[in-house]
Formats: sequence, C-alpha cells, structure tokens
Amino acid sequence: MKRCVIVGGAPINNYEEISDFLKKDDYFIFCDCGLSHREKLGIEPNLIIGDFDSYIKPETDIETIVLPCEKDDTDTVFAVKEALKRGFEEFLIIGAAGGRFDHTLGNISILTMLRRLNKKATLIDDFSEMEIVSKEEVSISDRYPYFSLIAINGKAEGITIKNAKYPLEKAAIEPDYQYGVSNEVIKGKDARVFVESGELLLIKIRHE
Repeated sequence: MKRCVIVGGAPINNYEEISDFLKKDDYFIFCDCGLSHREKLGIEPNLIIGDFDSYIKPETDIETIVLPCEKDDTDTVFAVKEALKRGFEEFLIIGAAGGRFDHTLGNISILTMLRRLNKKATLIDDFSEMEIVSKEEVSISDRYPYFSLIAINGKAEGITIKNAKYPLEKAAIEPDYQYGVSNEVIKGKDARVFVESGELLLIKIRHE
C-alpha cells in the first residue's frame, strides 16, 4: 500500500530537504493553502481538500473535496480521515508545523489519533521529525544532534533510554515536568527508547 503524504499550509523554508523525504509512488493530499507548496516541492496532488478560506480553489481536473468554512475538523484532520477511509496505513505529514501555534499543536495531535488506530505516522518540519512512541522500542541514529521526549497525553511510565547522554531506567514523565527535552545520542551508537505505558512525543532534531 502506498504511503499517504498530507501537505498543509504551514511554512516550509527548506524545500530541498523536505523533498528528500518524498517518494514517487506516494499518494499526495494537498490541504487548502498547502497548494502554495506545490510548485517548490515539484509534486502534483492526487487529491485536494479544503474550505479555500486561505487559498483560491484551483480550476483543475484533480479530484477536489470542498469543505464548509464552519466545521469541527480542520482541513488537515479531514484529509487524514479521508485517507483512512481510503485504506492508508502509513502517513507523512508536512507543512503542518510552524506558523500558527494552535494549528501546530492540533496537527501534532493527529499523530496520537493515528497511533491509536495502529497506523504509522510521522510529522516533519524544517528542523525535526516527530512521532509517537508507545510500547515498542524505537532507535535513534547519531546523525540526529538532539532528541526530545515530551509527555503530551498524560503520564508515561516505564521509560528506558539507552546509548544517550542522559539515560533513563523505568522512569516516568508527566506533562507538568518535561525533563526529557534535548537529549543526545552517544556518537557511534543508536539510542534506544522504550515506553511501557502511556505515550510520548519523540522529536528527532536534524539541525538547529
């Protein structure tokens, strides 16, 4: 099954770097003003979704779903739900972090929604890659200068971190004390992260 790439309208400054994450056989859904990234990313939508309050609806033969401006779901959330209806199991979300902070937080919560549906999902921006860690070991290459673990959905317990500057063993992180910020992978090794219960947002920093 192809991977679904959701393109939102948040700022993208390094198009070349973001393009390196894309595959020719990806299925691309552009959300409203995400269409502003179309030319610089050098890709064409398979599906366009939006209420077009921030971008002019294009005249095109590409399948387009027009949404009302007043609705519960953002254009990006609707796009994810539509992709789920179409059977996608893996998601990459770009153009979804930066700009308006409320939209950024809302888009990060999509990772939780997809995780709880047992789908694979990553959100990337110009600086980082984000995913939800829960009940499986995740490795982090030393090509990432830093990584952070953030409790965004309540308390996470049984957190073990190995091969990192700040290791942990069976620890807990809660939303009111985020001490898992800005860890470093030991050079020449892959850091290992495991969470026994709860969920953590893993943010891998490519560069500052």
